[in-house]
Amino acid sequence: MLTAEQNKFYVEVGADKPMGKLLRRYWIPFAGASEFDAAATKPVRLMGEDLVAYKDLSGVYGLIDRHCCHRRADLSYGYVEACGLRCNYHGWLYDEKGACIGQPYEDLAHPQNNLKDKVRIKAYPVRECAGLLFTYMGPSPVPEFPVWAPFAWKGGFREVVRSEIPCNWFQCQENSIDPVHFEWMHDNWSERLNGGHEYAAKHLQLAFDELEYGFAYRRVREGQEENSPLWTIGRLALWPIGFYLGEHFEWRVPVDDENTLSIAWFYAQAPADVPPYDQKSVPTWESPIKDSNGHWVSSHVINQDIVAWVGQGRIADRSKEFLGASDRGIIMMRRRYVEDYNRIEQGLDPKGVIRDPEVAKCVPLALIGRVTGAGDLTRAQWKTHPFLKTRLIDHRHCFGQPKEVRDEFMRAMGFA
Repeated sequence: MLTAEQNKFYVEVGADKPMGKLLRRYWIPFAGASEFDAAATKPVRLMGEDLVAYKDLSGVYGLIDRHCCHRRADLSYGYVEACGLRCNYHGWLYDEKGACIGQPYEDLAHPQNNLKDKVRIKAYPVRECAGLLFTYMGPSPVPEFPVWAPFAWKGGFREVVRSEIPCNWFQCQENSIDPVHFEWMHDNWSERLNGGHEYAAKHLQLAFDELEYGFAYRRVREGQEENSPLWTIGRLALWPIGFYLGEHFEWRVPVDDENTLSIAWFYAQAPADVPPYDQKSVPTWESPIKDSNGHWVSSHVINQDIVAWVGQGRIADRSKEFLGASDRGIIMMRRRYVEDYNRIEQGLDPKGVIRDPEVAKCVPLALIGRVTGAGDLTRAQWKTHPFLKTRLIDHRHCFGQPKEVRDEFMRAMGFA
C-alpha cells in the first residue's frame, strides 16, 4: 500500500508536480488526425492545461493556449488561415510556434509600435504519424519522435479509437502490467455476461521484465506450452503511459488529475487473397463508455477495463490496497517512475527517451499478440480462425464502431 502523500506523487500531473514534470519529457498522443477533416479547430485539455489544436489551410497542425493573450477570448472558436489560427474577437493571428503574426488594427494604425513582436502564446510542437497526432510538452532539447515499427505497416486497415474516462490516468496505466485480470475480467466475466458458467484457464506462472521501452509481463496458463510467445516474449507496458499488444497500441493520456483520454490505434492485415488496401485516411471514432440507460458498457475488452478503472474512484485510494504476488509488475513500475523523476531532477533523461534520430526512425517492438501469419491466410481461413473470425462480427476491443468504419474495414479485408 502507499501513503496518501506517495499516492499524490503518481496521480498529480500539473506542470509543477513530479509526475507532471516526468510525463512532459515524452511525446504523447492527443488526437486522431482525421478529427480535423470536418472542423479545423478542437479544444483540448491535456495534462491539466487548456489548449486548442488546429490544422491551418496549409495543412500545418498547431497546439496552442486556448485563450488569446489580447482579451483572453476562446481560440477554439477562432478560424484558420493559410498560416495559423486567428482569434474571432479582434483578429489576432498566431502560428504553430506561438508567435503572434498579425494584429489587424495595430498593424494598420500603429505599425511603428511592432506590438505583435512583443506577444507570444504558449505552444507545443505537433507530429502526425499513422493517423495520430502527438505533442511534446516538456523542456528543450526536444527528444526525437519515436516511430514505432507498426506505424510503418502497409496494406492493411488502421483506425483510431478514443474514449474520455472519468478517473486518474495512473489506475488505467497500472492495468497494463496486470496479467491476471485477463483471466477474470475478460474471460470469466464475459462468460457470465453471456450466460455461461465455465471458468477460463488459470494462470500458473508469471514473470515481469524491465525492457528498454517499458515493462513486459509473461505468463503460462493451463493448457499453454512454455514455448508460447505469451511466455517467451510477453506483452509490453509501453513507457510511460502506453500498452502494446502487437496489433494495437493503447495510451492512457492524462487530461488532468481526475480524467483520462483513452486513445488506441488498431491495425488489421488484409487476407492473402485480397489486394493490399490503400488507405487514404485513418478514421477516428469515439467509443461510448455508457449505454442508453447510463450503465457502464461491459461487452467489449477495453470497456471492461474502463469499468475496473472508474470503479476505483476518480483517484484510487492506494492506502487501502493489499498487493499480492501477481502485482510484482505494478511494484516494479512504481519504483521506476520514482527513479525516473530523480533522474530528471539530476538533469538526466528518463527511461525510453530517444536522442538518436536514426534509432527513432523505426523503433522495433516484439510482435506478441499479433495474429501470426494473418496476411498468409485466405478469407475462407479467416472465417474459421478462432481470433480473426470475431473481427468479422464486431470490433472486439471497443464498443460502438460506426457503420461507415465497419463497412470500410470489411471492404479492406475483402468481405464486402
